[in-house]
Amino acid sequence: MGLSEAAAGCGVCRLHAEPEAIARYEILRQPLWLLRHHPTPAPLPGWLLLDAVRHLDGPAAFTAAEAAGFGPMLQRCSALVRQLTGCERVYVIAFGEGARHLHAHLIPRHAADPDTAAWRVADVYRQMEAGARPAAAPERVEALVRQARSLTALWE
Repeated sequence: MGLSEAAAGCGVCRLHAEPEAIARYEILRQPLWLLRHHPTPAPLPGWLLLDAVRHLDGPAAFTAAEAAGFGPMLQRCSALVRQLTGCERVYVIAFGEGARHLHAHLIPRHAADPDTAAWRVADVYRQMEAGARPAAAPERVEALVRQARSLTALWE
């Protein structure tokens, strides 16, 4: 697959093409969107990412098809996170500074876990990276990926 110069330097584009990342974390790939679990170490089980397949830095760069499809895909993927995790809410965050490729974080919010409330969820991420909080168990992530693949197998 030939990548543009910008895409060749993009970590998200590299993940989209990396066989191990595809095998371990990719849930669904459609012409415009790719759904994957957060790679290991994952801050929480069920922390998914919805990526644009095409290298673009955000919604301002959407084609008409991407703009029309983003809302329905985001809704469907958010419902999937709820189904997989039993969470009450799903946070959607897309900064685009660490990787200038549109990737929306779909984060399960459990009412029983105050650490996932609002902006505290960013602390969950930082604490995990610092080793102060355990990451999601890789076996749990693997099981969720398998379940998600099964649930999305018939999506159009």
